[in-house]
Amino acid sequence: MTAAIRTTVIGSYPIPDWLRALPNSVNLRDAVMVVMKSQELAGIDVISDGELSRFDVSHPETNGMIEYFLRPMSGIDSVLSRQEREAFQSRPEFGFRTQPAGVVRGPVGEGLLDLSRVYSSVRSFTSAPLKFTVTSPYMLAKTLLDTHYGNLERLVNALADVLKQQVAAIDAPVLQVDEANLPGSPQDGLIAAAGINRVLSGAKREKGVHLCFGNYGGQTIQKGFFRDLLPFFNALECDHLLLEFARRGDEELEVFRDLKPSIALGLGVIDIKDNEVESAGSIARRIERAVQALGSARICWVHPDCGFWMLQRSVADRKMRALAEGRNRFLGLKPA
Repeated sequence: MTAAIRTTVIGSYPIPDWLRALPNSVNLRDAVMVVMKSQELAGIDVISDGELSRFDVSHPETNGMIEYFLRPMSGIDSVLSRQEREAFQSRPEFGFRTQPAGVVRGPVGEGLLDLSRVYSSVRSFTSAPLKFTVTSPYMLAKTLLDTHYGNLERLVNALADVLKQQVAAIDAPVLQVDEANLPGSPQDGLIAAAGINRVLSGAKREKGVHLCFGNYGGQTIQKGFFRDLLPFFNALECDHLLLEFARRGDEELEVFRDLKPSIALGLGVIDIKDNEVESAGSIARRIERAVQALGSARICWVHPDCGFWMLQRSVADRKMRALAEGRNRFLGLKPA
């Protein structure tokens, strides 16, 4: 792809109904291939496996953004007492979960986590550039009850070191770290950035960070403003950011005039909390407004605000086609 603005997805894709109805390893393999091909046909430049590699055939209702990474790690126990659950619930900043993803009882290690095996199992299904996504160590830490480290920064760094070891064995064209908890606690920005930087230091190729304000059941989980997160963004050692703007609007675009020049900006132009499919024209206009505000050199990616996993497949597919068509219209490219 030679265009100055690339299209991508954030990561997740709706689980095909036939996989949910009959979850097994053969159907999972077929689903990953279908998801990848759907993105290719839509015109997406850098695709994902739909994060179906996290799919648990024993628990098909979950997305796997948290437990998928934590439960295989050593030092973390998923069995907790009533007192531990109540201790977690007593913390006001943990209101988004009824119980922790686990209890940290000892030093955190890789355990049975093996992300390189997962990447290898899906890489051969496509010739398109493929991204691999991992959850931010800060977000993972915020879902745990810590009885070992006694300090958020130490826990974040321990989790980051595990993820760094894992991604060092993955040769993905793009390695993306996802963070959806920090907007509710911007004062932790430098802790979160340091953890993410540790993870990205293990990446071999292009490094991205996705930040959003949460998406569960079409609801925004965190409140806040991009301007409060600017110190976090500028502390990152990444190649690009992928941020939500479609749902939030472009009023905060000017904040990113103060983003350090080494970081390219990804523009969310697809609202994943709405079933209405955007027109190519509306997407082109959103890109144009962003370029006018920040300059043509800053906007290097366009994408959905967040993952597609809570939409219907038919809606997600049409939104992806609109994304590619809108980018092409802005750039003056003819349809393929």
